[in-house]
Amino acid sequence: MTTTRTDVTRHFAARAATYDRSSAWCTDRELGDVVREVAPVGPADRVLDVACGTGLMSRLFKGRAAEVVGVDITPEMADQAATHLDRLVIAPAEVLPFEDASFDVVVCRQGVQFMELPAAVEEMVRVVRPGGRVVLVNLCAYGPEDSAEYFEILRLRNPVRRHFFLPDDPGRLLRDAGCHEVVGHRYVSVEDVDVWSDNGAIAEERREAIREVYRSASAEFRARHAVRESDGRFVDHMLFVIAVGLKP
Repeated sequence: MTTTRTDVTRHFAARAATYDRSSAWCTDRELGDVVREVAPVGPADRVLDVACGTGLMSRLFKGRAAEVVGVDITPEMADQAATHLDRLVIAPAEVLPFEDASFDVVVCRQGVQFMELPAAVEEMVRVVRPGGRVVLVNLCAYGPEDSAEYFEILRLRNPVRRHFFLPDDPGRLLRDAGCHEVVGHRYVSVEDVDVWSDNGAIAEERREAIREVYRSASAEFRARHAVRESDGRFVDHMLFVIAVGLKP
């Protein structure tokens, strides 16, 4: 079944009230520090946060840049970002309502998996100035050996997800959209699976199906994710890839 933009907005509208505490990575300061290091901004810079959600990325740049603009398609999420933004725009990433070369830095965390690709990344590159950075941050499988099981877990947790990534994929998206000097950084987030799956938008049967994938997981998956189990609860070491590209 094809996922529509309406499907995505409905899913995140259901998650909006509890989104910020739905995953450890949401408010992980160390992950935020990595993003700031790879996308440094100055007081004259303009930052665009694509799929800004509740403003978790925007708050990393607020007060450090001249302007932080957020764009999202789910008002219930984006309304919470207002205090972390200078301007909020409700619009799809695939058709950004900004002029060419409008921003110095464009960031998108956990957003491209729900977008039409490559159109959305091409738009991010279009609106950044020459010499500016585009940063994609997304959960990825560690490699082919864990991808089938991990992608099933991600699908169960978020049925409106359109894309699933291996570590090289975010950087490839940037290169194909015209960026150069693309670099990928890795960051591991430790997640309690029961907390992580309780996102407010899926039924208990899906959460139980996620647990079952962990119960029956292969040795390769358990090793790559350093899975820990205690009293029927699982802890997973999930991989983020932070891909950074420069616009020529």
